[in-house]
Order: sequence, then structure tokens, then C-alpha cells
Amino acid sequence: MTPAEVSSPPAGLAAGGGPMVPEPFRVRRRRRETADTWTLVLEPADGAAAPAFAPGQFTMLSPFGGGECAISISGDPARPGGLVQTIRAVGPTTRALCATRSGRIVGVRGPFGEPWPVAAAEGADVVFVAGGIGLAPLRPAILHVLGARRRYGRVVVLVGGRAPDQVLYPRELERWRRRGADVRLTVDAAGPDWRGRVGVVTELLDGAGFDPGSAVAMTCGPEIMMRFALRALGRRGVPAARTYVTLERNMQCGIGHCGHCQLGPTLVCRDGPVYPADEVVPWMAVREL
Repeated sequence: MTPAEVSSPPAGLAAGGGPMVPEPFRVRRRRRETADTWTLVLEPADGAAAPAFAPGQFTMLSPFGGGECAISISGDPARPGGLVQTIRAVGPTTRALCATRSGRIVGVRGPFGEPWPVAAAEGADVVFVAGGIGLAPLRPAILHVLGARRRYGRVVVLVGGRAPDQVLYPRELERWRRRGADVRLTVDAAGPDWRGRVGVVTELLDGAGFDPGSAVAMTCGPEIMMRFALRALGRRGVPAARTYVTLERNMQCGIGHCGHCQLGPTLVCRDGPVYPADEVVPWMAVREL
């Protein structure tokens, strides 16, 4: 039996067992986003309300018998209901999660981690820079800002993908435009049918309209992309102290006990995954062993 075929949690799994014990959640809905990326909507198997979360937090997900991994929550924090998790299939655990059919059970721990600074950004222009799957962790912050539109200045969403068919949430990008966001999209490579931009996402900053003197920027994607985004934002006048990144390391416990995600002086699962860029720039170039 594969992890995707498990329909009930292992015997002895009980609710309230502490932060290291996964709670059983049922897959309510499963939607394919791209060739290797799926969105799962999860709800507690006992019928209880799904836990509240802040934009930028993550859960530890487990297809029972198939390991465990950290996945950012990608739903709307203002809409109670299920946990929304967009997952790219890159290894055995994430492949098993993506293959889990509706009605099956997975394990959930969390939410954990420090969130995006959406409250601190009120009154300022907000710039989101996403690369690839990095749009999923930013989505809750974007939805929060657009849902409280009058409390923010201009909202800029810059999205980069490897190819047109690998861009996340394409129809939602248009809805964000209609809600007042300046949404710009580029891809690394495309065929002759593509009518959009081709290039790296940092090039979109040149034409984006925002006040760098007060803007707050949030960026997520491959770390090399985030390092270039920090440089480009700095050239526009946005300091690293008002730019936030989310880091990914080997998070195994989610609560800062095991030490696997240590990066310099910080434990990413406990102190992050969201950080002010000026605190972690020296450590972002450190490769994970």
C-alpha cells in the first residue's frame, strides 16, 4: 500500500498529542496547478475547524508512512475552512502528497513559523516578488493586502516562471489585477505563441510604480533569485531592512528542537521562515549540506 492509499491514520494517533504528533486531516479537494504541482485543501478528520494561520506560516505534512516535509500554507487567512497547501512534487514525500486523492488522510502539524509583516506594512506601498513556486507562500499575504485594500498604498505583484505552463494561479493573477494590484508576469523561456514578457523577474522592477522611500517588499523563490531581487530592490531605493525573504532549509521538527534547519545563528523553523533581509543576507549564500 502506498502512502497515497492510506484512508485512516495509524492506530494510536490521537488529537492533542503535542506539537510533534501529526493530526489527521482529510483531503477535501485536490487540484492540479501545473505538470508537477498540486493544491490540496485539507480539513480536520474529526470535523473540527481548521487552525487559524498567519500569512507566511507553514505546516509539516506527512503522507502516513511516507515521511514528512514543511509546506507553506497558501490559502486566504480571512476565509475559514480548510488548510490550502500548494505542493510541488520533487521527492518521495511531496510526490506522495500530490498523489493523495480526495477523501484520504494525511498528517498535519502546525502552523509554525514567523509570518509576513502585513500589519507593519499598513500605509505603505507593498511589493511582492515571486519566483516559481515562491508565489504559493506569498499568496496569503497578497490576499490579505487586497482584502484590506484601503489600509495599504499601491500593491505591486511581480511574478516569474520558468515557462508559461509552469506559472501558478494564472487566472487568479487576472483577478488580482481587477482588485487593484499592478500584476506583472515574465517567464524564462517561451515558444512562439507566448505574447508576454521573457526574462528574469527582477527586470520587472524597472517599470513598477511604487514609492521606494516607504515601500515594504516581500520576496520568495529560489535563493539565488531572492539575492538578485534584493540587489534590484536596493537599486530602486528599498533598503534591506524593509525587504523580507522566506527561507527554506531542512526543517524536520518545526519547533526549533532538532537543529537540522540551523543557518548561522538562527533556526529557520523557529525564527523564520520569514526574515528581514538585512538579518540573513550573509547566510543566504550558505549551501545546505
